[in-house]
Amino acid sequence: MRRRLYFLLPDLGSAIRTGNDLLLARIEDGHMHFLAKRGMSLGKLHEANFLQKTDLWHSMRLGFMLGGAAGLVCGIYIYLTPPEGANLQLVTILIATVVGALFGAWAASMIGISAPNVSLKRFEAVLGEGHVLLMVDVPKDRVEEIQELVHRSHPEASDHGLEPTIPVFP
Repeated sequence: MRRRLYFLLPDLGSAIRTGNDLLLARIEDGHMHFLAKRGMSLGKLHEANFLQKTDLWHSMRLGFMLGGAAGLVCGIYIYLTPPEGANLQLVTILIATVVGALFGAWAASMIGISAPNVSLKRFEAVLGEGHVLLMVDVPKDRVEEIQELVHRSHPEASDHGLEPTIPVFP
Protein backbone atom coordinates (compact mmCIF):
# COMPACT_ATOMS: atom_id res chain seq x y z
CA MET A 1 0.00 0.00 0.00
CA ARG A 2 1.31 3.41 -0.92
CA ARG A 3 0.68 6.91 0.35
CA ARG A 4 0.75 10.01 -1.83
CA LEU A 5 2.79 12.93 -0.51
CA TYR A 6 2.30 16.46 -1.84
CA PHE A 7 5.14 18.98 -2.08
CA LEU A 8 4.94 22.43 -3.62
CA LEU A 9 8.18 23.58 -5.25
CA PRO A 10 8.89 27.21 -6.21
CA ASP A 11 10.25 26.61 -9.72
CA LEU A 12 11.31 24.06 -12.31
CA GLY A 13 14.95 23.97 -11.17
CA SER A 14 13.92 23.04 -7.65
CA ALA A 15 11.57 20.38 -9.04
CA ILE A 16 14.39 18.81 -11.08
CA ARG A 17 16.75 18.75 -8.09
CA THR A 18 14.05 17.25 -5.84
CA GLY A 19 13.23 14.61 -8.46
CA ASN A 20 16.90 13.67 -8.75
CA ASP A 21 17.25 13.34 -4.97
CA LEU A 22 14.19 11.11 -4.84
CA LEU A 23 15.64 8.94 -7.60
CA LEU A 24 18.81 8.57 -5.50
CA ALA A 25 16.58 7.58 -2.56
CA ARG A 26 15.23 4.71 -4.72
CA ILE A 27 11.87 6.23 -5.56
CA GLU A 28 11.04 5.17 -9.11
CA ASP A 29 10.33 7.82 -11.71
CA GLY A 30 6.88 6.33 -12.29
CA HIS A 31 5.94 7.10 -8.68
CA MET A 32 6.78 10.81 -9.01
CA HIS A 33 4.18 12.99 -10.71
CA PHE A 34 4.84 16.66 -11.43
CA LEU A 35 2.15 19.19 -12.25
CA ALA A 36 2.56 22.79 -13.37
CA LYS A 37 0.39 25.43 -14.99
CA ARG A 38 -0.92 24.68 -18.45
CA GLY A 39 1.69 25.31 -21.12
CA MET A 40 4.71 25.15 -18.79
CA SER A 41 7.28 22.61 -19.94
CA LEU A 42 8.48 20.15 -17.32
CA GLY A 43 11.40 18.91 -19.38
CA LYS A 44 12.27 15.31 -18.57
CA LEU A 45 10.21 15.23 -15.37
CA HIS A 46 7.39 12.67 -15.20
CA GLU A 47 4.24 14.74 -15.74
CA ALA A 48 1.03 13.82 -13.92
CA ASN A 49 -1.14 11.75 -16.22
CA PHE A 50 -4.73 12.22 -17.30
CA LEU A 51 -6.18 10.11 -14.47
CA GLN A 52 -4.31 12.13 -11.84
CA LYS A 53 -5.37 15.48 -13.30
CA THR A 54 -9.08 14.70 -13.68
CA ASP A 55 -11.77 13.69 -11.22
CA LEU A 56 -12.51 10.43 -13.06
CA TRP A 57 -11.93 7.94 -10.19
CA HIS A 58 -13.78 9.99 -7.60
CA SER A 59 -16.75 10.49 -9.94
CA MET A 60 -16.89 6.83 -10.91
CA ARG A 61 -16.96 5.69 -7.28
CA LEU A 62 -19.68 8.18 -6.41
CA GLY A 63 -21.72 7.27 -9.51
CA PHE A 64 -21.32 3.56 -8.76
CA MET A 65 -22.68 4.00 -5.23
CA LEU A 66 -25.55 6.31 -6.17
CA GLY A 67 -26.46 4.24 -9.23
CA GLY A 68 -26.41 1.06 -7.16
CA ALA A 69 -28.69 2.62 -4.57
CA ALA A 70 -31.11 3.83 -7.26
CA GLY A 71 -31.00 0.42 -8.94
CA LEU A 72 -31.75 -1.27 -5.63
CA VAL A 73 -34.79 0.94 -5.05
CA CYS A 74 -36.01 0.36 -8.62
CA GLY A 75 -35.43 -3.38 -8.31
CA ILE A 76 -37.45 -3.57 -5.10
CA TYR A 77 -40.26 -1.55 -6.69
CA ILE A 78 -40.33 -3.77 -9.79
CA TYR A 79 -40.26 -6.92 -7.65
CA LEU A 80 -43.08 -5.76 -5.40
CA THR A 81 -45.25 -4.42 -8.25
CA PRO A 82 -44.58 -6.79 -11.18
CA PRO A 83 -46.10 -6.15 -14.60
CA GLU A 84 -49.34 -7.99 -15.34
CA GLY A 85 -48.72 -11.69 -15.89
CA ALA A 86 -44.99 -11.61 -14.97
CA ASN A 87 -43.59 -13.95 -12.35
CA LEU A 88 -40.42 -12.18 -11.15
CA GLN A 89 -37.78 -13.81 -8.99
CA LEU A 90 -35.77 -12.21 -6.20
CA VAL A 91 -32.79 -12.00 -8.56
CA THR A 92 -34.59 -9.10 -10.23
CA ILE A 93 -33.45 -6.86 -7.38
CA LEU A 94 -29.84 -7.97 -7.82
CA ILE A 95 -29.90 -7.40 -11.58
CA ALA A 96 -31.45 -3.95 -11.19
CA THR A 97 -28.83 -3.02 -8.58
CA VAL A 98 -25.91 -4.13 -10.77
CA VAL A 99 -27.31 -2.38 -13.85
CA GLY A 100 -27.90 0.79 -11.82
CA ALA A 101 -24.38 0.74 -10.40
CA LEU A 102 -22.77 0.24 -13.81
CA PHE A 103 -24.91 2.91 -15.43
CA GLY A 104 -24.18 5.31 -12.55
CA ALA A 105 -20.43 4.75 -12.83
CA TRP A 106 -20.52 5.27 -16.60
CA ALA A 107 -22.65 8.42 -16.43
CA ALA A 108 -20.58 9.93 -13.63
CA SER A 109 -17.34 9.15 -15.47
CA MET A 110 -18.53 11.30 -18.37
CA ILE A 111 -18.71 14.22 -15.96
CA GLY A 112 -15.55 13.38 -14.02
CA ILE A 113 -13.42 13.10 -17.14
CA SER A 114 -13.89 16.80 -17.81
CA ALA A 115 -13.61 18.04 -14.21
CA PRO A 116 -10.30 18.81 -12.47
CA ASN A 117 -9.24 16.54 -9.61
CA VAL A 118 -10.85 17.69 -6.35
CA SER A 119 -7.65 16.85 -4.44
CA LEU A 120 -5.68 19.31 -6.58
CA LYS A 121 -8.16 22.19 -6.44
CA ARG A 122 -6.32 23.80 -3.52
CA PHE A 123 -3.17 24.14 -5.65
CA GLU A 124 -4.70 25.93 -8.66
CA ALA A 125 -3.75 29.46 -7.59
CA VAL A 126 -0.10 28.73 -6.80
CA LEU A 127 0.36 26.62 -9.93
CA GLY A 128 -0.82 29.62 -11.91
CA GLU A 129 2.02 31.63 -10.37
CA GLY A 130 4.64 29.23 -11.74
CA HIS A 131 5.08 26.80 -8.86
CA VAL A 132 5.41 23.05 -9.49
CA LEU A 133 3.47 20.43 -7.56
CA LEU A 134 5.17 17.12 -6.81
CA MET A 135 2.99 14.14 -5.98
CA VAL A 136 5.13 11.21 -4.89
CA ASP A 137 3.74 7.77 -4.11
CA VAL A 138 5.79 6.00 -1.45
CA PRO A 139 5.37 2.81 0.57
CA LYS A 140 3.67 3.59 3.86
CA ASP A 141 6.75 2.58 5.87
CA ARG A 142 8.88 5.17 4.02
CA VAL A 143 6.60 8.21 4.40
CA GLU A 144 8.54 9.83 7.25
CA GLU A 145 11.91 9.06 5.62
CA ILE A 146 10.93 10.75 2.35
CA GLN A 147 9.38 13.74 4.11
CA GLU A 148 12.58 14.18 6.13
CA LEU A 149 14.72 13.87 2.99
CA VAL A 150 12.77 16.54 1.15
CA HIS A 151 12.70 18.90 4.16
CA ARG A 152 16.44 18.47 4.79
CA SER A 153 17.61 18.72 1.18
CA HIS A 154 15.06 21.23 -0.10
CA PRO A 155 13.95 23.77 2.51
CA GLU A 156 12.25 25.74 -0.29
CA ALA A 157 9.74 22.91 -0.75
CA SER A 158 6.54 23.27 1.23
CA ASP A 159 4.93 20.11 2.52
CA HIS A 160 1.20 19.86 1.83
CA GLY A 161 0.43 16.63 3.61
CA LEU A 162 -0.45 13.21 2.34
CA GLU A 163 -3.34 11.33 0.88
CA PRO A 164 -4.04 8.25 3.03
CA THR A 165 -4.48 5.78 0.20
CA ILE A 166 -4.07 5.99 -3.53
CA PRO A 167 -5.78 3.90 -6.19
CA VAL A 168 -3.87 0.89 -7.43
CA PHE A 169 -4.29 1.74 -11.11
CA PRO A 170 -2.64 5.17 -11.62
